[in-house]
Amino acid sequence: MYQCFGKDPLEPIIGLGDAGLPIAFFGRDPGREEVRHSEPFVGSGGQIVRKVLYRQLYGEPMPDFDAGLEAGRRFFWINTVPYKPIGNKAWSMKVKRRFHPLVRQLLVENWHGETIITLGREAFLWFGIDQPAAVRARLERFWRREDRFSASIEVELQAGDGPARRFTLYPLPHSSPLNQVWFKRFPVLLEERLRQLGA
Repeated sequence: MYQCFGKDPLEPIIGLGDAGLPIAFFGRDPGREEVRHSEPFVGSGGQIVRKVLYRQLYGEPMPDFDAGLEAGRRFFWINTVPYKPIGNKAWSMKVKRRFHPLVRQLLVENWHGETIITLGREAFLWFGIDQPAAVRARLERFWRREDRFSASIEVELQAGDGPARRFTLYPLPHSSPLNQVWFKRFPVLLEERLRQLGA
């Protein structure tokens, strides 16, 4: 895929944004369109997120791709791994563990917000990697709750030897059209989250 678009496969696709932004979107990993544009969250699932954001911010439909990018500048964007996986399958736990310290550092040291909207199970459970068994079990139990897409849960992350920081996770299902169970309901769920957060 990288070769197809003339992109360097060693160049990470990291969204980030202004360190002072209050809300972050945390996803699984980049896909085909993210590689094409070297921007995160711009594939079919990311476009759904951006369309909801644009409508929430401006009260009208998103007119084009560039407008979606501009609306996204009000949020912090990050994935579990900043590279597209082969076959668009989720990265193995070994790979996620390898990138966990880097991504954790970006959240803990490079962003000052505390509110994270996670997209999908993989992104949500990432917060249990290298955590005590009790924390992992707590996250697993939360994910099994029927109200998980309207409730929230607090977690702590530490980067290196620095102090731990507390974050609040607001999980949502993955926004991909392949997620047939939740795809049609995703825009409404995101709108409700944004209202809940006063965005």
